[in-house]
Amino acid sequence: MSAREPALPVTPPTTEGMESRDFFWMWDASPVCMLIHDAQTKEILWANAAACRMLEFSVTELKPLKAPDMSSPARQYDRAIGLAWLQKAVDQGSSSIEWHYRSRSGRVIPTEAIATRVALSRGLVVMVQFRDIQRELTVRRELDITNSYVSAIGHHASVNILVLDAAGVVEYATDAALLSLSVPPGEHPGALADLAELHRNDAPATWEEIRDSAAPVARLRIAVKRPVDADVWLEGTVERLEEHAGDGYLVVLQDVSDRVNAEAHRARERYRENYLARYTAMGDMAMAIAHELGQPLSAASNFLRGVTARLDGVEDQQPVAEDVRSAVELARTQIDRAAAVVGSVRSFVGHQEQDAQVVDLRSIVDECGYFVRLRAKPVNVDVEVVSSGIPLLVCCERVLIGQVILNLCFNAIEELAAADSEPRRLRVDVGESSGVAMVTVTDNGRGIQFDPFQQSFASRPRGSGIGLILSQRIVTRQGGNIWAKRLAEGGSEFGFALPLTVGEDDL
Repeated sequence: MSAREPALPVTPPTTEGMESRDFFWMWDASPVCMLIHDAQTKEILWANAAACRMLEFSVTELKPLKAPDMSSPARQYDRAIGLAWLQKAVDQGSSSIEWHYRSRSGRVIPTEAIATRVALSRGLVVMVQFRDIQRELTVRRELDITNSYVSAIGHHASVNILVLDAAGVVEYATDAALLSLSVPPGEHPGALADLAELHRNDAPATWEEIRDSAAPVARLRIAVKRPVDADVWLEGTVERLEEHAGDGYLVVLQDVSDRVNAEAHRARERYRENYLARYTAMGDMAMAIAHELGQPLSAASNFLRGVTARLDGVEDQQPVAEDVRSAVELARTQIDRAAAVVGSVRSFVGHQEQDAQVVDLRSIVDECGYFVRLRAKPVNVDVEVVSSGIPLLVCCERVLIGQVILNLCFNAIEELAAADSEPRRLRVDVGESSGVAMVTVTDNGRGIQFDPFQQSFASRPRGSGIGLILSQRIVTRQGGNIWAKRLAEGGSEFGFALPLTVGEDDL
């Protein structure tokens, strides 16, 4: 009988009635391969057509065969192992195994085989059902290889790849992405919006807004905030993936922190250049105003002196003369005050040079004192200046250091004006310690809530626009350092220090 002929027993097993015979023919027509072994000897008693086709033997040819004749020659398919598997089914009722059969032509066929103990009228038998799993093993092997490739890429490639569900929860992430998002090893990332700030079109956005814009691809940028190190900026795309169980979203990002920081640096440089240009223009304007006002003020003062001299000769109208003289003196006082202001402005902005010079830091504070008190008076801020009794010679750019002092004091005055502190106190200390000259500005306001030197220029709507960042740049460029801290008793302290030097005081 050939392998292609119907592999049926010459006479079916003894059965009673048509139903039993019909049941037998149904098993023989089943696409599942089936062998019947004697429970004691393990000899083959019968095989259905599907088994005969797979093994390329007829039932008659199969009956005398043993395990070595119809199994893979590999050690794990040794006859003793096969007998032990069948015996386990006899003892326990059933047993399964992955068994590699071998056909007449020598083809090794991997199968999933299940042995079941069955009690027939003739006695116990073992029914073995098996099916070809070659295709499944091939697919499994390909999937394993693919998974190993994906795992290797995920662990070793410096690519930030995330897979999110519709709610924005991270379902998969490469090692590089977890590192960029500051996710500790072994922890589930959770929702992306909880790990970073999401941006779309250069504006903050929610995950839902970004998700809904992915049709099927959208751009996004995220910022991972770090308390100590600089923030990490990632930029890329989010793509909608149609999945069986719902929408998934593939996010591919690249680190653009250097580019974002460079853009911010260029913006600060542009602002600094703009500020310096405006500062120079303001200095020129102040010099021009001081020059133009100086002569009219002197002339007005001279005229008033002349009026006073004329009044001295009017004796018959002495009461009237005294009243006029009193009014003239008041006018002269105001003119002298205006002249002092003009003189201070001229003195302060009269040195536009950017070359460093040796100066007494106390004199710069004194020059700034008038402007500080002028700003403080309208908002009822008491200003106290405590200065060292010895010269504090430093090598610096006088005008720029003066601007730093004004900026620190003006910031404190604006803070006090917005606070509920009563009385409002501003104190400026000038002294030295460990080889440096220091200026500290303290107030009893609300106290700083963050590091002000991380803010950009002109964070308030009013002010000169120099900003604390530029103040920091001025001080550090001249070998000093600048700081800010919140005081335990309330209020803030801003200050800077410059190295002491030995030189001629140019004042």
